[in-house]
Amino acid sequence: MKILLALLLLSPVASLAQSRFDGTWIIDANTMQLPQKPIVYSLAKGMFRGPGWSENLKIKADGNDQKVPETGYWDTMSVRTLDDHTVEIISKKAGKTMFTEVDTVSQDGNSLTQVVKDTTEAQAVTIETLSKRVDERPAGSHVLSGSWRAYKVSRSQNGSIIKYRCTADGFSAETPLGEKYDAKFDGKYYPVEDDPGHPMVSVKRVSPNTIEQTSKRDGKILGVLRLTVAADGETIHATYENKETNTTTSYEMRKQPQ
Repeated sequence: MKILLALLLLSPVASLAQSRFDGTWIIDANTMQLPQKPIVYSLAKGMFRGPGWSENLKIKADGNDQKVPETGYWDTMSVRTLDDHTVEIISKKAGKTMFTEVDTVSQDGNSLTQVVKDTTEAQAVTIETLSKRVDERPAGSHVLSGSWRAYKVSRSQNGSIIKYRCTADGFSAETPLGEKYDAKFDGKYYPVEDDPGHPMVSVKRVSPNTIEQTSKRDGKILGVLRLTVAADGETIHATYENKETNTTTSYEMRKQPQ
């Protein structure tokens, strides 16, 4: 769920003069190319399993907080069925609500709308994902069960903006939510401030117009972001390889007026 916040923490290559990347940028949701790999849910006989979970990791869908393997952003989850077509999932860390997800399946059972409220920062960010069913749900299971392929993601504006500043030695990036880092082009990893997951980032220059950013946590690589700035300095093309899910997402960013 924090995958898209990681995407925002980009930074451009510096030049001797003011960089064409300096300024404020916003993700253009209409250009986002999402992974083709389906996500799989299982909700049957009062037990729930979510995307990316191992086969033996299931929790009761009874609305109570339950221990799950700890990540940078949660250590408990609760799942409850609101009705025949709606499920609520709440993730917490040390008792604090980090994400609230409401999954609603259409009456015909073929479309899924997921609305996630990210409360890991001072301001809440809302993310809406639309998906289409890939296969039939298992007999006797909740209509959420089965495989889904996302085709559209939209985010509230406060979760889509980033401000860059580049120098000859390195760069800095900051979001309106307070997440920021200041890194050098030296191959070292630098902390992302105000991120409860405590990721680290390292950046290398690939060409005058392209850089790669590698993110990691606890020594494990999370993903690799490659971004290329257009010749007119008005757009950035970004491609993010998620190493945890083996998926790729790409999108464009538009420079905002000063």
